Amino acid sequence: MVVGGALPYASQYQQILRTKNTDGFSTRVCLVLLVANILRILFWFGKQFEVTLLLQSVVMILTMLVMLNLCCSVQNTNRISTKQYHITDLDPRFFWNWDGFEDYLIFMLAFTLPCAFTTLILLDSSLFVESLGFLAVLTEAMLGLPQLLQNQRNHSTTGMSVNMVLLWMAGDSFKTAYFALKESPLQFLLCGLTQVLVDLAILYQVCLYSQDPWDKLA
Repeated sequence: MVVGGALPYASQYQQILRTKNTDGFSTRVCLVLLVANILRILFWFGKQFEVTLLLQSVVMILTMLVMLNLCCSVQNTNRISTKQYHITDLDPRFFWNWDGFEDYLIFMLAFTLPCAFTTLILLDSSLFVESLGFLAVLTEAMLGLPQLLQNQRNHSTTGMSVNMVLLWMAGDSFKTAYFALKESPLQFLLCGLTQVLVDLAILYQVCLYSQDPWDKLA
C-alpha cells in the first residue's frame, strides 16, 4: 500500500529514459500529486488516519520529484533554443514549464510553508481540517486529468505509457476497496472512485487514438 501508488511511474520513467522524449507525459500529473500529498500530510496533523497512507504520501512526493528531475534533464538535453524559463521570471504563461529542477523545488517550498503555517494556526478548527481533507483528496482525484487533457489536445497517446495507466487503474481500484474496508474518511473513498473513472476515460482514449492499442504495451 505504501509503494503501490508509485509503481506505475516506473514504466513511464523507463519509457522516457529509453526514448529520450517527454512529449507524451504530462508533468502536470506531478503537480497534482505533489499538491495533493502535501495537503494530505497536513491533513494528518489535524485528523490522524492510517500511518500507511501517510507514508504513501511521502513516497509519492519523492517519486514525483524523481520524475520531474528526469523530465528536466531530458528536456534540457533536447532543447534547441538557448532561452530558458524559470519560476523567478514570474511569467504565468510558463507556469510548470520551467527548465530547472530547482524551480520546482522552490515552488514546493513556497507552497508548503504558508500551508503549514495556516494549518498550525487553524489546527483546532474542525471545519478547516475537514476542508483541508476534502481539498487534498479532491486534488488527488484530478490526478489523471492533466494526462487526459494532453491526450485530447494531441489527439494521440503516443509517448504515454499504457502500462502506467493500467497500473493506475489496478492501484486505484485496490485503493478504493481498501478505503471502503478500512472505513477511511469519506474524502478518501470519493477520491478513489473519481480516479477510477478518469483512468477508464484515459484507457478509452488509448483505444480511440490507436487502431491497435495493445501494441503500445510492448
